[in-house]
Amino acid sequence: MTATRPAPPAVSPPAVTERPARFHRRFPGARVLSNGAVLYWWAEVAFIAVYYAVYSAIRNINESGNATARLHARQIIGFQRAVGINAEHQLQHWALSFRPLIIACNYVYGSLHFVVTAGVLIYLFHRWRDDYPLWRNALAVATGLALIGFIFYPLMPPRLLPAHYGFVDTLAKDPAFWSFNSGAVNKISNQFAAMPSVHCAWALWCACALVPRLRQPWAKVLAAVYPAVTVTAIVLTANHYFVDALAGFAVFGIGYAVSRAATRAGRRPPAPAPART
Repeated sequence: MTATRPAPPAVSPPAVTERPARFHRRFPGARVLSNGAVLYWWAEVAFIAVYYAVYSAIRNINESGNATARLHARQIIGFQRAVGINAEHQLQHWALSFRPLIIACNYVYGSLHFVVTAGVLIYLFHRWRDDYPLWRNALAVATGLALIGFIFYPLMPPRLLPAHYGFVDTLAKDPAFWSFNSGAVNKISNQFAAMPSVHCAWALWCACALVPRLRQPWAKVLAAVYPAVTVTAIVLTANHYFVDALAGFAVFGIGYAVSRAATRAGRRPPAPAPART
């Protein structure tokens, strides 16, 4: 007979000591993202307010004279003629016969871009909280990059060119919430901060943030055409050249790419690769 070997004693797995959950103190108004990051609506409001105040202060510093800004305007006009897009004067001349269109453009240029951009930020914060940090950062980077253009390339907008160019300052001539000729605005505003167009950078930001997230087809269409509406407004009011708009779109693209690479809040880590057997 062969003796049977006794079965080896069962080895119990090592005991796993549970680590106590770390306590994260949260203040009122917290919104927790999927990766554990925490946002506070009041902190976001404070950040945006301070950032915009700093941006406005830097933007409104005007240390360059009319000669430099006018020289850059001639450069832009010459470039646009060379590539066949120097049509701002013809378009405004045509639009001036449709006063309701000009008035609508005045309000779009003067105020709508603030309202729409703020509304999109609020919408993202409440409905798409994991996406909000990326898009907030993209807006901040794009706006900051625009300051570089304002500082190093002051540009006279069409409405400030000599009369023989034929442009009309519609904000001063037709109804609008404000105009650059009003006392306070005229004193503090840097009217040569035209390259790139922040209006266009913000408009494309709004469209790209909204179109993939809206459900109603009509809402998607409105969001998609918003950048085109903005370009129409800045040109017909003689506040920008077409190149300013293109530069604004480019600034947004750079801002989004930088933020996409740098933003971690709200983005889940990649799933681990399956173990090979």
